[in-house]
Amino acid sequence: MKTRNALFTDLYQLTMAQTYFDQGLHDAQADFYWHFRNNPFHGGYSVFCGSHDLARILADFRFDQTDIDYLAGLTDPTGAALFSKDFLNYLTKMELGLRIELPREGELVFPYEPLCKVEGPLLQAQLVETLILNTLNFETLIATKAARICAAAEGRPVAEFGLRRAQGQNGGDAASYAACVGGCASTSNLQAGAIYQLPVSGTHAHSLVMSFKDELTAFRAYVKSYPRGAILLVDTYDVASGIANAITVAHEMEKRGERLAGIRIDSGDLAWLSKQARQALDAAGLSYVKITVSNNLDEYTISSLLGEQGATIDSFGVGTKLATAFDEPALSGIYKLSRIRRPSEEWQPVLKLTAQLQKSTLPGDLDLLRYYDAAGEMIGDLVFDRSQTTTDQPQPAYIIDPFNELRQKDLSKGTGQRILMPLAQSAKEAPLDVARQLEHLGESNRRLLNPHSYPVGLDRKLHQTRDQLLHMHRPRP
Repeated sequence: MKTRNALFTDLYQLTMAQTYFDQGLHDAQADFYWHFRNNPFHGGYSVFCGSHDLARILADFRFDQTDIDYLAGLTDPTGAALFSKDFLNYLTKMELGLRIELPREGELVFPYEPLCKVEGPLLQAQLVETLILNTLNFETLIATKAARICAAAEGRPVAEFGLRRAQGQNGGDAASYAACVGGCASTSNLQAGAIYQLPVSGTHAHSLVMSFKDELTAFRAYVKSYPRGAILLVDTYDVASGIANAITVAHEMEKRGERLAGIRIDSGDLAWLSKQARQALDAAGLSYVKITVSNNLDEYTISSLLGEQGATIDSFGVGTKLATAFDEPALSGIYKLSRIRRPSEEWQPVLKLTAQLQKSTLPGDLDLLRYYDAAGEMIGDLVFDRSQTTTDQPQPAYIIDPFNELRQKDLSKGTGQRILMPLAQSAKEAPLDVARQLEHLGESNRRLLNPHSYPVGLDRKLHQTRDQLLHMHRPRP
């Protein structure tokens, strides 16, 4: 079935678009931005991902005749056509003219930062909302989960193989890509490997062992087909006998000038079994044979295995809990209007105000700077309004927490760096090395349990503008 990028949206995006069209606002200039409200998994950071897919999808964004025919057939509750012929005719001729800025793949990001800035005709910027939310929310979520898992693995390779339990085919491909952006060394997903040029890896399943008369015969058959890089799954029947059979095969391979790459354990007490395996392999003169484990792993299990349990594990295979973001399956990302220039008017900052201050938005031509101290550690991010400054870095570099005016921080002794870049450039750049990015983040922000919140705040002028709009829309008694 053909994927219809223009129809991959919510109905209300089109009904709003027709309202803009009917009122002559479709070509009004507007700024929208994407941000999220909380780091997922109770963590202290998130990993941005999605620009590659977003650029690819938007490059093919158009309404073809089949799309228009479908929209023309939609009706309101009275049976009248939902969309006018003039509006549908406009859609057939529309070409996107949006300027989009966002971070590089793999950039560390934090709540309430403007992370995808969209500027252009109001109608067009509205129509791409669902695509942006769907792409960035999911891929950022999975990249963040992968980064947490890889950090827990302490430099040991992590292979992603959650495709069989991923959320559908498209979700599986996107999850595999995002997992590799987050730090995974490889994926089992061949389609994602082909689409994104990712390293692929795999071992074998229990069914291979069960298809032969015994385990030893199965192992011999597998290494005959793959004399280089073979990893034997040793827990089909009994791990101890599986390790013994793997040792037998490894010695046979040595006589042929070959080497067994490793064994995999997929059940049981992984710490205890890995120690037993390492002892047996070393005693057999096979210290080069690596041990990989799988079985419903996540960052907490891996941290425990390598920490208090002292497991002797060389690499990990992580599936379900990574590809599905098992413990928090959705990112709290939103897409909101921050300013508008109606026909024959000047730019006007706007914001959404609700009963919850944490759900209010930011007004203006938003931008983001990250500050580093002399040692290269991240010390805070500053959100500002480009229209309120004549320099790339507002002065003074002073941030105010958007929800607690008493929390403020002076960043003036640090060095600021721009985070947002044009979509085409971000999509073209290779993803950042997340492990190296994390070296610049404070240890208290990186820890798995109860991390310290990273400082993100508004510069003084933006804070004042937001307060003025707050009081204008909700006057003080």
